[in-house]
Amino acid sequence: MVLQSTYWLALSYFTYFFCYGIFLPFWSGWLKGEGISAENIGLLLSAGLVARCIGSLFITPCVKNPAHLINAIRLLALLSLLLALGFWLGNAWVWLLLVIVGFNLFFSPLVPLNDGLAATWQRQIAMDYGKVRVWGSIAFVIGSAVTGELVAAWGHTAILATLTAGLVCMLLGMLLRPSVMPLASAGGEHAAAVTPWPQLLREAGVWRFLLCVALLQGAHAAYYGFSAIYWQDAGYSPAVIGYLWSLWADGGHRSATLADCDTDIALRYLYPVPPGRHALYLCA
Repeated sequence: MVLQSTYWLALSYFTYFFCYGIFLPFWSGWLKGEGISAENIGLLLSAGLVARCIGSLFITPCVKNPAHLINAIRLLALLSLLLALGFWLGNAWVWLLLVIVGFNLFFSPLVPLNDGLAATWQRQIAMDYGKVRVWGSIAFVIGSAVTGELVAAWGHTAILATLTAGLVCMLLGMLLRPSVMPLASAGGEHAAAVTPWPQLLREAGVWRFLLCVALLQGAHAAYYGFSAIYWQDAGYSPAVIGYLWSLWADGGHRSATLADCDTDIALRYLYPVPPGRHALYLCA
């Protein structure tokens, strides 16, 4: 089946962030439901964040030719689904550590690769990136709200079931053929050279950027990891927690709107980054 390229990309963003709207708010609750202590939950989530960073830094730059983006995205979606199925096979701490690291390693590069695909298609076809990317924000809101209702009705097992179903839909959507396939830029693969890290780290502005990113992510770490558990212990139902996360995502999107895009959308829209370039972008 052939799908218009803008719809293909919008579907890719939608299904990815639907899954992320389940994983980010509720995964600590699933781990708690499996009997994992708060200390070990923190370690598991921290290991997952490290894996996300490694995946974005080292897997994404491997795709230097835009013509290979679709197949790379499909492969990573398949690997993410297979790793997620591993959560059904056991809840031993070491097993969960291996699975969560592997899942984050392959799940995280999908966003920069989709952004690289968007940048490529912007050069090939008329496409409003903001209007395409906004479906990711909408999906996050829907994913959080729906999962909260399902957890309230069926318990913490609904989190993994919904995540698995979302990943299946994501893979099936990515297997569709876009009407326009991405093509390599005129400069060929050599135009997508990665700036060496030693060169980047000699610039003072790079250190300021890394400090800002580290402080931003550090400030959000406790909120991302334990807000659902905290609210649940405070007496809020999973349904209310899902709506709180939906309000947070919607409020964050609206407050940072620039030309119908939230901040990271706007920055990538104004300064498109092709795959394999600007390693610092991959840290964000």
